[in-house]
Amino acid sequence: MRTIVDITLKTPQTAVDALSEATGLSRMRIKDAMAKGACRWTNKGKQVRLRKAKREVKAGTRLQLFYDDIVLARKAEPAELLTDFGQYSVWFKPHGLLAQGSQWGDHCSLLREAEVRLAKPCFLVHRLDADAAGLMLIAHDSKAAAALSDLFAGRALRKLYHARVNGHLEANAMCINAPVEDKEAISHVTTLTHDPDSNTTVVEVTIETGRKHQIRRHLAGLNHPITGDRLYGTAAAVPLQLVAAELEFTCPLSRKKRQLNLPASLNSVLPRA
Repeated sequence: MRTIVDITLKTPQTAVDALSEATGLSRMRIKDAMAKGACRWTNKGKQVRLRKAKREVKAGTRLQLFYDDIVLARKAEPAELLTDFGQYSVWFKPHGLLAQGSQWGDHCSLLREAEVRLAKPCFLVHRLDADAAGLMLIAHDSKAAAALSDLFAGRALRKLYHARVNGHLEANAMCINAPVEDKEAISHVTTLTHDPDSNTTVVEVTIETGRKHQIRRHLAGLNHPITGDRLYGTAAAVPLQLVAAELEFTCPLSRKKRQLNLPASLNSVLPRA
């Protein structure tokens, strides 16, 4: 069942009762949907998520419910907190976990998981495909969010990825300069290992730009799509074999050099020793 409910209360009422009456769904289902971020209300002039089912809502308040039982039933592997620098933290986002939620819910998102586990404000400063895994930064105040966002937007950091691609790809700092959606997109690819048994190659990729699906598109353009890439290659029994493995930058807040490396135990692309 997928439905959108948009109501303005005529009389004061609890949110769960109002939405249950409007949809015919049980209060238990409404509570679950609200807890997972599928409900919004107008609060202080802004549309924000409303999670507290028993919240008394005044007459004239607008409530919206974006109900999709398939989305609400989804589960994802938990993220792993790697380092907390105070104003921002470093996380491992597993395959399948969203960077942030949508109007249909945010329970399967890194941003929401960080909010719950750290119990402090969380701001997304960059993205990583839901199908990919790896390092992500989450800011915890507006100053850090702005400074880190500028870092990514200004290409002032080194981003390194590992990918397993189909076929035997030989590359040594190969530069791919191929536009993505009519915007400049530059990637550099170097071969690490080749596995003749599976006929796959593990490559290291650094990117100068951060276009949507840039690495996936560039590698598929070489006729070596990433293993498990259902969009630009062929779906497989394994998740998309793309991992954000390293981030290197000068912290815009402390001016300290940061070199963040994903632990080998969390890197599903590199061959196990």
